[in-house]
Amino acid sequence: MTTNILLCGVGGQGTLLASNLLAECAMEAGFDVKKSEIHGMAQRGGSVVSHVRFGEKIDSPIIRKGECDILLSFEELESIRWAEYLKKDGLIITNSQHILPMSVSAGNAVYPKNIQEILSSKSIQTIAVDAIGKAKELGNQKCLNVVLVGLLAKRLPMIDEKIWPEMIKKMLPEKLQKLNLEAFQAGRNIA
Repeated sequence: MTTNILLCGVGGQGTLLASNLLAECAMEAGFDVKKSEIHGMAQRGGSVVSHVRFGEKIDSPIIRKGECDILLSFEELESIRWAEYLKKDGLIITNSQHILPMSVSAGNAVYPKNIQEILSSKSIQTIAVDAIGKAKELGNQKCLNVVLVGLLAKRLPMIDEKIWPEMIKKMLPEKLQKLNLEAFQAGRNIA
């Protein structure tokens, strides 16, 4: 069985670190893993997308539209942009934060006020959380990515829960480990 996870966000939110952490954990669990990233104008607040696929044998890193099991969105509008990749019974886990795109900031577009209603109208199962709020409670909003990974990890029972903290310690500098281990646990503790 193949598991397809699409991670999407805005430059600077830690989307790529989260996808690397997911890929490393899946490999440590014994799965064949393929990953693909699209950075775009990430350093200027543009969209960042990463496809992570794992299973017994994975040929392509790209998730096709309609085949994504879980969409992990670091910004709410990104969840709408990438929702077409979800399979019929797929799940969106999204940070409820709004980051205004340049088109909205310039007055050329309007940020939708009813994103959750839009997703509900499409019968998309969604979990929206204030991941940035949780990260700020821990003292650093930059760990919102690991809060979301903690929440995602609860939905991936095929990866032993002990692997996640091991990989956080392996992948991050020592000075960031305690904060990110706390962020991961905070995400796991979200109902």
